Amino acid sequence: MHDPLSQVVELLRPRAVFANIISGKGHWSVRYSKFGEPSFCIMLEGTCVLAVQGHEPVSISAGDFVLLPATPEFSISSQVGAPPVYIDPNQVAGGVNELRYGDPDGLPDMRSLGGSFKFESADAELLVSLLPDIVHVKDSQRLALLVEIVGEEAAESSPGSEVMLSRLVDLMLVEAMRSTITSLAPPGLLRGLGDSRLSIVLRKIHADIAYGWTIAELASIASLSRSAFFSRFSREVGVSPMEYILLWRMQVAKEQLCRRDKSVAQIAEYVGYGSSSAFSVAFTRYAGVSPGRYSRKMEPGADGVGNT
Repeated sequence: MHDPLSQVVELLRPRAVFANIISGKGHWSVRYSKFGEPSFCIMLEGTCVLAVQGHEPVSISAGDFVLLPATPEFSISSQVGAPPVYIDPNQVAGGVNELRYGDPDGLPDMRSLGGSFKFESADAELLVSLLPDIVHVKDSQRLALLVEIVGEEAAESSPGSEVMLSRLVDLMLVEAMRSTITSLAPPGLLRGLGDSRLSIVLRKIHADIAYGWTIAELASIASLSRSAFFSRFSREVGVSPMEYILLWRMQVAKEQLCRRDKSVAQIAEYVGYGSSSAFSVAFTRYAGVSPGRYSRKMEPGADGVGNT
């Protein structure tokens, strides 16, 4: 698998934690405190206003998909708001009943599916570094299809729903990332993939993580001079080419260490180091602990750490 987005999602290993049908009628407003975990909202019917701390309010309508990678404090309200009701998101996460805002009686003006997910990866902040604070996708037919299935799975809780929701979250993440591959994305992998020349380079790097890439080789692939390539890559991706290669190697090394099916020497070779000692030095400098200690730390049941 050489597609950078697919590799990132595979490393994150997302799984749905909960999904609730949320409806509203009349004039209403709800203020959620900071949650910290990635969350999403899919509008099924009607409209509402989303206001995320630090950003201008946006109107979302049926068919829209919203992803908050870090879910800071936010509010949602009817188009004509009301005094907000304050809610702790941790108190509603995992609930199975429909959440109703505003008038509790009659057919709702707005219906949405809201939920959150966690990552089994040790480095869930990888998603936050890839995406802007708010991902708002309008009228995506592909997401609409996913939404319909997510809604059915969340409502029915049929056998196998947990696996289905996990796979659907994978697909929603990829679609959200695809929608953000533009020059408007923050510096990072997604912005780099939006650059036609850098995209080729990034795919080459991901296709052969162990290869000893040089600036000259990568600049040649991008059909740029060395200085122009270095400047463009650093500006668009947010780090220098060699820093990016190091960061990706370390992410893959962490994943391999968590699996515990390869020796440190095998992992060193897998990510492009000529010796386990050179790899250990690089990994310790990056992660703050040796590869062996990191592997033991990430073992399920270790103090302070465990698979979520």
